[in-house]
Amino acid sequence: MLALFLPLFLVLLLIGMPVFFAMLAAPGAMLYMTGMERDISLLFRNIYNGIDSFPLMAIPFFMLAGELMNRGGITMNLVQFSQAFIGHVRGGLAHVNVLSSMLFAGLSGSAVADTSAIGSMMIPAMEKNGYSRKFATAITAASSVIGPIIPPSGIMIIYAYTMEVSVAALFAAGIVPGILIGGGLMIMIALMAKKYDFPVAGPKSTWQQRGTATRNAIFPLFAPVIILGGIIGGIFTPTEASAIATAYALIISVWVMKTVKLSDLPDIFIKGAQASAVVLLLVGSAIAFKTVVSLSHSAEILADWVLTISENPLMLLFLINLLLFIVGMFLDAGPAIIILGPILGPIFINLGIDPVHFAIIMSVNLTVGLATPPMGLVLFVASSVSGERIETISKAILPFLAVEVLVIFLVTFFPSLSMTLPRLLGLVAG
Repeated sequence: MLALFLPLFLVLLLIGMPVFFAMLAAPGAMLYMTGMERDISLLFRNIYNGIDSFPLMAIPFFMLAGELMNRGGITMNLVQFSQAFIGHVRGGLAHVNVLSSMLFAGLSGSAVADTSAIGSMMIPAMEKNGYSRKFATAITAASSVIGPIIPPSGIMIIYAYTMEVSVAALFAAGIVPGILIGGGLMIMIALMAKKYDFPVAGPKSTWQQRGTATRNAIFPLFAPVIILGGIIGGIFTPTEASAIATAYALIISVWVMKTVKLSDLPDIFIKGAQASAVVLLLVGSAIAFKTVVSLSHSAEILADWVLTISENPLMLLFLINLLLFIVGMFLDAGPAIIILGPILGPIFINLGIDPVHFAIIMSVNLTVGLATPPMGLVLFVASSVSGERIETISKAILPFLAVEVLVIFLVTFFPSLSMTLPRLLGLVAG
């Protein structure tokens, strides 16, 4: 059934059917063709059951908090803060681009939001400073994938709910991989800066200027501390943290920084609701799909087939990383996790791979896929922001993708990189 489902699912996507309907139509057709039409009603019942969940309320709240922060002009403060500390080195604006993405990741958790917010500011600034537009666009797209890796992360919440893994453990496990990607990109920029003689953004900022930039950025920088500190410290659940983050973003944007007017709120709420509805519908269809997979025993059949290739977990992880990388070229991270998580997760958990470790492998790999040609969503957003062609961006981004692929394999084969922090915090067994 699984062998029939995946080709049919891809065909439906290629003809333009929305992912939500394709995820229901494909398994529904397979149930009918295999004589299990009585179970089709389970698809529809489980859509609602999948969405009707308190933990999933974190998604709309985090999305609304990110929208408030983005509309509130907080991105500008983060960029100025980054520039005050590292803008004076050779290739400084490229470094500022990456560091801003790392800081913005702690607010939005979205690669697309990062690309549009950071890119609209940094790409013109870098081009004015002497960088080529294709390079500025490429580094913006490459660094934006840090958004869903450094917590809070929407795709980690989806994975945690779908696969019954601790959100707090996933958030803690994502911090080091996100920093590794950011650090790796900055090392690559430093190497390229010497070879291509990148410009210096400006004179070194004084400590007074750095103090001013820090004061201006203190409120947005404090948001991840509240969110992560509360979740990891056990003070509140991820859902409660998301509501607190939204209230914090509202207070800071409207009454403290006064960058959002009360008249702007209806439009912000509408956009947050629309984005949340798309994600929640996908989650509902994922739970329905997961039910069909369990009924058909497809996961067990696939597990038996995978073990015929090799019983060595490391070899299988290498092959799965290749599969995920290819999938990421064509499918968005959220739907890919929703589809493949229930299929691949049990296989590797039964092989002794920690559920949190495998979740991070999937999340990082598929997130990098957002910036991978030919269908990476971030590439299209970066292209629309900069006006640069997809083909040009795809060539310029290759050195940065090489860094991110290296980090994927480091995280895969050295579990301590992602698992040490959750273990130290007592979120997973030692």
